[in-house]
Amino acid sequence: FTLTVIGPSGDEVEGVLQAVPGQVPTSSRGKDDYRQRKRLCCQAKNKYQSPKYRIVVRFTNRQVICQVVYSLIDGDRVLTSASSNELPRYGLEVGLKNYAAAYCTGLLCARRLLQKVGLDDVYEGNDEVDGNVVSTTVGKTTYYVDEVDEDKRPFRALLDVGCKTTSTGCRIFGALKGAADGGLDIPHSEKRFPGYDRDSKEYDADMHRERIFGGHVGEYMEYLEEEDNTKYQQQFASYLAEDIEADGLEELYEGVHEKIREDPSASEKKAFTPDKSFKRKVKKTLAERKADVQAKKDAKNAELEEDDDE
Repeated sequence: FTLTVIGPSGDEVEGVLQAVPGQVPTSSRGKDDYRQRKRLCCQAKNKYQSPKYRIVVRFTNRQVICQVVYSLIDGDRVLTSASSNELPRYGLEVGLKNYAAAYCTGLLCARRLLQKVGLDDVYEGNDEVDGNVVSTTVGKTTYYVDEVDEDKRPFRALLDVGCKTTSTGCRIFGALKGAADGGLDIPHSEKRFPGYDRDSKEYDADMHRERIFGGHVGEYMEYLEEEDNTKYQQQFASYLAEDIEADGLEELYEGVHEKIREDPSASEKKAFTPDKSFKRKVKKTLAERKADVQAKKDAKNAELEEDDDE
């Protein structure tokens, strides 16, 4: 971006300032949506530096990551975070990036945050998962929680989806629903939840509840077991190794939700001990590399001469 400074003589001097010299900006690489970020971060000046909090949801090839973040002038700060890699602590060993796991991760992040700021007893969230959107209007403001305490307002955070396409039924909204049921005040509606029909403008909350408890995974498990048992054994090998069947998924996720609410605190970090037995090979000199090439040539020539003699 262009930076204007005042020179020694008092004249304005313009220059181009790069965060990292020689690196393409993240907007050009498609890593950030700055139009979206501006609206998520900008705060009214009369708020006196009270930041806007964002619940950031990202998916990798192996896990779901939820973070509650706020912005300062020199960068972002992470207030708390949760990952689906922590779910084995609560009894979920497999399927760590599907819709149900995203819900569990959002729930874990919300309960951990409220415990950190001392609101976990005031806002317990929605214990009975039914898929409906919960909201309460106080004055002219709508809060997306069951009840609003007289002394302490709920913790509000805005959903940050990054560059992900927000299609109906996307897993991002599973994490959103989990965080909302965990007690966070996140503005949302049912229009992007599974079960919403855009044409008829009707919302089937039961379908969303089924997705939260892994019903779609159970249906596919039963279908694949009947149609192609070999593929079933291959695709759901990790489920079979943990003795998880399609009929027991709902009970499994109910237990995970209960355990998360009992103890959402982060586990202690394990001390890192590097493997000192590993030693990098010494780099060969130019003469040694040339000698290796010549040895390969001699071996190949000898092999060709033997073939010619035969």
